[in-house]
Amino acid sequence: MRSSHFDPAGAEAVPATAKILVAGGFGVGKTTLVGAISEIRPLVTEQALTNGGTAIDDTSVVDRKTTTTVAMDFGRITLRADLTLYLFGTPGQERFWFMWDDLAHGAIGAVVLADTRRLDHCFAVVDYFEYRATPFLVAVNCFDGARRHDPDDVRTALDLDPGTPVMLCDARQPESVKEVLIALVRHAITKDTTASADRSGLARADELPAASLSRCSAANGER
Repeated sequence: MRSSHFDPAGAEAVPATAKILVAGGFGVGKTTLVGAISEIRPLVTEQALTNGGTAIDDTSVVDRKTTTTVAMDFGRITLRADLTLYLFGTPGQERFWFMWDDLAHGAIGAVVLADTRRLDHCFAVVDYFEYRATPFLVAVNCFDGARRHDPDDVRTALDLDPGTPVMLCDARQPESVKEVLIALVRHAITKDTTASADRSGLARADELPAASLSRCSAANGER
């Protein structure tokens, strides 16, 4: 990841870039989230569900789902003139988890997308990022017709650390997704700078320090 810096002669800043993972179980909306916010045509690796796949994958609450991600999703969003996020959506099925380590390399943090109708599918994902010490937040995708739960109840159900953010979101809506991404970047910076940063500098999205993003990326690249 490149860090933002200024030329003493007054040249324009080199934009900071950061890698974000979008993870979660099968059919929770990862491809939808990346596609909703990406400013470029997203790269998707979806394939049709086969009879063999439906025997393994639980489609009971996503019965209209006909495709599945077999490698990754990729998108890009510029939050500010000097901050661009690259989004990598992970495959949800357990048989594809061998790719997660490569996808997670260098990421500053992860969005764990959750469906409260199948919250148990989040446990392995949460364990993965806790083991890697990768900053993450849980974004509850509010599916039509699904019961709404208070974020604190979701935190308790997943046995999350009190400092781990939990948010409600609509993966179809760009503004909702943007709020999630900004919250994750802030959380990653806070985790990285707990011992020394001036917290008042994290109050606004347009004050996110690129140097902290660079440190986050480097630390996760070493894991």
